[in-house]
Amino acid sequence: MSAVRPGEAGATRACPHCKATILESSAVCPACRGHLRFDASASDAAQRFVPLQVEGTINGNDTGSFEYTMVVVIRNERGEEVGRHVAGVGAVHPGEARSFNVTVEAVPVGVGKRRLKH
Repeated sequence: MSAVRPGEAGATRACPHCKATILESSAVCPACRGHLRFDASASDAAQRFVPLQVEGTINGNDTGSFEYTMVVVIRNERGEEVGRHVAGVGAVHPGEARSFNVTVEAVPVGVGKRRLKH
């Protein structure tokens, strides 16, 4: 999990449904979409924004099948790797296609939570 203390901005926990590591403040798991609590205010949803979204498609070609690995890497402001995750693997055969979408969702930190300095 996170080195950040519970209740602080960036603190994480395990989803009780799928065991993915998620933000402690999440009302819905971004991995399995399971509801975690029902007390989230409508204003929280209105404050959400998407600072990054990338979408692309790979197509199979007539020269044969190929395999792919989708890796998500997160780096801090110094370029140091702080997270790496294999999001999926598979194969694309002639005439097939795969679409990929990477989205970063963000919500401002609520009052009472402070950002830890590192």
